[in-house]
Amino acid sequence: MAKPKRRYVCQACGSVTHRWQGQCADCGEWNTLAEEAPETVFSAKHDLSSGGRAIRFEPLDAPGEVLQRRTTGIAEFDRALGGGLVPGSAILMGGDPGIGKSTLLLQAAASVANSGGAAIYISGEEAAGQVRLRAERLGLANAPIQLAAATSVRDILTTLGQMEPPALLVIDSIQTMHSDTIEGAPGTVSQVRGCAFELIRFAKQTNTALVLVGHVTKDGSIAGPRVLEHMVDVVMSFEGERSHQYRILRSLKNRFGPVDEIGVFAMEGQGLKEVGNPSLLFLSGRDSPVAGSAVFPAMEGTRPVLIEVQALIVRLASGATPRRAVVGWDNGRMAMLLAVLEARCGLNFSSCEVYLNVAGGYRLTDPAADLAVAAALVSALADKPLPAEAVWFGEVSLAGEIRPVAHGSIRLREAAKLGFGTAFGPAELPGASDGSRYRGLALLPNLVDRIMGEA
Repeated sequence: MAKPKRRYVCQACGSVTHRWQGQCADCGEWNTLAEEAPETVFSAKHDLSSGGRAIRFEPLDAPGEVLQRRTTGIAEFDRALGGGLVPGSAILMGGDPGIGKSTLLLQAAASVANSGGAAIYISGEEAAGQVRLRAERLGLANAPIQLAAATSVRDILTTLGQMEPPALLVIDSIQTMHSDTIEGAPGTVSQVRGCAFELIRFAKQTNTALVLVGHVTKDGSIAGPRVLEHMVDVVMSFEGERSHQYRILRSLKNRFGPVDEIGVFAMEGQGLKEVGNPSLLFLSGRDSPVAGSAVFPAMEGTRPVLIEVQALIVRLASGATPRRAVVGWDNGRMAMLLAVLEARCGLNFSSCEVYLNVAGGYRLTDPAADLAVAAALVSALADKPLPAEAVWFGEVSLAGEIRPVAHGSIRLREAAKLGFGTAFGPAELPGASDGSRYRGLALLPNLVDRIMGEA
């Protein structure tokens, strides 16, 4: 038999190499390669084409059990999940330390338990007494949650096999779990992959909704092997700034519902509170029109949210190097938009410092935000406030064209509901038949002329 080769696995991205090196060639992280058990070298006697158990195939339209979603009792959480917990589903939730992942899942477990479903919360990072203190602070001390502090997957699965399967099982966190059948310390790629596989198999066999809490790396991605995100049914990200009280639960992958659906929460002394109308939240404090402020109707999954985009232009003396700072939007996209404004509209930003901010700690990924950002930049450069009752949306091309975007009618309805009587967007927009309310713009110079012409 050939001698097994040594293998070194990157603890950040999961790539495998057969020699140690200081930097991972795939993700670029330093000192993340760790030696793990060598792979078994298979020979002819390990042929897997015979000796197994024959499986039974079924037609696609075969009658089967209809799985009913179980609501968690937290409407924003259920919205991000696509309507509630699907029995047998595996959910991976990541987020920065201290952002509120454990708080949210403890509240969800308490709600499920109070509604008659068995909920089990297993913590690998805190003692049971510490979790109990948090529950008392949140007013959940009397919730019938079954609580345990454990890290051994064998012990967890043995215990669960001796009782009725729960409706919800929370593992906080998967990086602390350990299997005695796998070499390596908890948190290594092999341990995370192996422990997650065993827990997910239990969830599928018993129709238990499983939630795995995942640590994140410094760039915000979930730590551990990338295959972990492929193994689960739902991947969720809990986002927010510690300096802001608002938190956004975003669905990055969902086999049972829409992707990019969000739930909005506010962190308060008694835990996380739902925000039913996030548009009012992100638009709070707009008392009077200010130059450089534009309102953008964003789409997050199936939900429209009105966001305020703020721009500030500072003119510098000749010879000084201007700064470009962006918070809540893509830095490269703003540089592209500034170039289009200079090349197609004749505006000069080369001697100005440009600052762009999305209010409320929100992070925009919708390409339809181009027009709102351009309106805010032109307004700040001209020092002329935009109409207070107007919203702006549309994608800007390198040629200066304002292109159509999806869900235009939904954006307009949300804006009208909150009292915005005028909307500016692409010239061709299905559903925008009311010309007195909707103003179509074909080119970016049309936007500049309209703003510069305002008194």
